[in-house]
Amino acid sequence: MISFYPGPSQVHNGIAQYVKDAQGSGILSMNHRSTQFMALLKKTVAELKKKLRIPKSYSVLFLSSATECWEVIAQSLVDQTSTHIYNGAFGKKWFTHTQALKPNATGIAFDREQELPVDVYQGEVLCITQNETSNGTQVSMDTLQLLRQKNPNGLLAIDATSSMGGQALDFSLGDVWFASVQKCFGLPAGLAVMVCSPHAVTRVEKLNEHFHYNSLVHQLRFAQKFQTTHTPNVLAIYLLLRTLQDTPAIGATHKRLQQQATAWYNLLAQTTSVKPLVSSSTVRSQTVIAVAASESQVRRTKLRARKAGFLLGEGYGELNATTFRIANFPAMPPARIKSLAKLLRTLC
Repeated sequence: MISFYPGPSQVHNGIAQYVKDAQGSGILSMNHRSTQFMALLKKTVAELKKKLRIPKSYSVLFLSSATECWEVIAQSLVDQTSTHIYNGAFGKKWFTHTQALKPNATGIAFDREQELPVDVYQGEVLCITQNETSNGTQVSMDTLQLLRQKNPNGLLAIDATSSMGGQALDFSLGDVWFASVQKCFGLPAGLAVMVCSPHAVTRVEKLNEHFHYNSLVHQLRFAQKFQTTHTPNVLAIYLLLRTLQDTPAIGATHKRLQQQATAWYNLLAQTTSVKPLVSSSTVRSQTVIAVAASESQVRRTKLRARKAGFLLGEGYGELNATTFRIANFPAMPPARIKSLAKLLRTLC
């Protein structure tokens, strides 16, 4: 079964061999305080910065999931209030999760067909979901740049779970970027990457929130010596390093996924029974293709795809019955993409 589910999704072709290599080299039982682990973490951070074009001055942390990142941001970067700007289910979940910890958090919803509003907002931290997995929308780098210009003093936190590793992100436009690895990185779930700007680090040190094991003030101090506060998912970090070493720089990956996304949307424009969920081409995601159809067509398409060996993504939340989603992630084999596209032409 080839998984086009938008996370967890199809893993990198080399994962099986990497796991064998990890077992043979002792990675699976590596002590996370050892010099060997510190060397592994240092090498992984360097490869991330090189392949994704992360500024050298930014810090890289490893957590368990993007959901944990929501919690850590609320704990360690928000003193009283944050502003969450969202157009879908995951952005809203981030807001409600933060609100449970910080009751003064503010949520601002906008329509999925519209560009993210860039007016000045009150609040210590502005929280943006750059690629909304639930409805197949994304926020462009140009829009983020405008948001940054209009909010020069605010700290900008960006959920890039469905884009980091697949899109060329301008990390200088944000202060905290984070993503789970089960999407564009092509890895099994169980690890998240968090990237912090010097501005974010300064705020962490100023607030000095140290009441939790995963407080950023602790994580950053351990990261300086290439360690973690907790016993980390060492295998996942090793797999991340190996996949990064075997993939091209982000510019080439971005271009390929952009071309594939264009092909998917062109195909949907030619079908009669399905269409893109999002009409506006300027805000459509390049990595999660959300497809709208009648309930019967959605059921039929998913069933026929499964029989042909393809797992399509379910619609999310209130969109479950009338949409399905197609992951356009780097690990997808091009031949399989062509085969699924051919099948959809006959079904839709």
